[in-house]
Amino acid sequence: MGVAPAPSGPAAEFDQAPTAGPGRAHWLRVARETAEDLATDAVARDQAGKPPFDEVSRLRESGLLTLLVPAEFGGGGADWTEAYAVVREIAAADGAIGQLLGCHYFTSWSARFLAGAALAARLERRSAAEQWCWGGGLARQEPALTLVKDTRGYVLDGRQSYAAGVLVADRLAVRAVRADTGEPLALVVDPGLAGVVVDGDADPFGQRLAAGGSAEFDAVPVTADDVLGSLSADEDVLSPLTALMSPVGRLLSVQLRLGMAEGVLAEAREYSRTGHSHWHPDWPVGSPRDPQVLTAYGELTVLTRSASALTDQARQAVQGGLTHGEDLTYEEYAEISVLVAMAEAAASRAAQESTARALDIIGAPSASARLGFDRFWRNARTHTLYEPVGHRLRDVGDYFLNGAHPPFVLPV
Repeated sequence: MGVAPAPSGPAAEFDQAPTAGPGRAHWLRVARETAEDLATDAVARDQAGKPPFDEVSRLRESGLLTLLVPAEFGGGGADWTEAYAVVREIAAADGAIGQLLGCHYFTSWSARFLAGAALAARLERRSAAEQWCWGGGLARQEPALTLVKDTRGYVLDGRQSYAAGVLVADRLAVRAVRADTGEPLALVVDPGLAGVVVDGDADPFGQRLAAGGSAEFDAVPVTADDVLGSLSADEDVLSPLTALMSPVGRLLSVQLRLGMAEGVLAEAREYSRTGHSHWHPDWPVGSPRDPQVLTAYGELTVLTRSASALTDQARQAVQGGLTHGEDLTYEEYAEISVLVAMAEAAASRAAQESTARALDIIGAPSASARLGFDRFWRNARTHTLYEPVGHRLRDVGDYFLNGAHPPFVLPV
């Protein structure tokens, strides 16, 4: 198994390389400024656990909600390289808002994978003009939402048990199955329609500000323009390029985990350097001179940097696949997907170990709710419960040993 290359060849209409826009340096600066703003009250907001309407306003005012919309449609004109960097930066300050933003990027961009160019353009123009925040999810769930065909189009029924962003979303992207054919379709739904009920019933112990909850649909009308496209995993229907939406979305989860790992290490380092006023030069236990503390920071730094390097390889492979466009093959898609799976496993371990061991490094003071170190562990653990990596490791092993292509799996 090699690292998927960035193939040469003509870029498809699908390619999201910006033709205009502020550029990478601008968006990284905006992301850092927004992250710094979120960090100032991250502990208080996490403890309050209110729906993040204020946080969405901050993202909207910064321009980050329209980052991926082409500049000619009124957006930021950025590509996925910038989007991944932005999510990671935000997640380091607030993992829940990082997840909210990542979900927004994936669901708002899903039309580019699934719909015709005209429909995708109309959605993106309106999303930018009205500054929509997107939520929902396209992952398979049981029981599935159902679509029943009628004279006007379809009627949507059912309950989506959990999805990020639903409590603050202006539009939802959801998966539903046609009752007559069994084909899974991706839909865009206005949560303000009659028959749509959004409920913050998830009550997680972490990622409280990701605006997660359930969405219930009771005879909600769905028009042809609300149907983005098929989510069938049948290779006769699913092109390699459309299948690429799986690793593109899962790599957002990787950036989220890395951001949380880097965020907790940065805060722990700051506390270790300046947070204690009682250290005595002759008593190094637990201090910045303690060999055990130094070893722990060394191990976690290596773990996180290693995951970061693997993630960068995965990002380059994803970008190469998008650039290759319609010429992408299933074998190239499989290599990209497996590389992202490897990054998922590495980032998951980095996030879980860093957020847990940082508490041990700080010691008893980390139990203080005022300091809020626990939020990193709660956020990382909650996210990894929803996105476990055991099956990803099996996919890597099956590809390495048997050459089996990973299944088409979308992030929760």
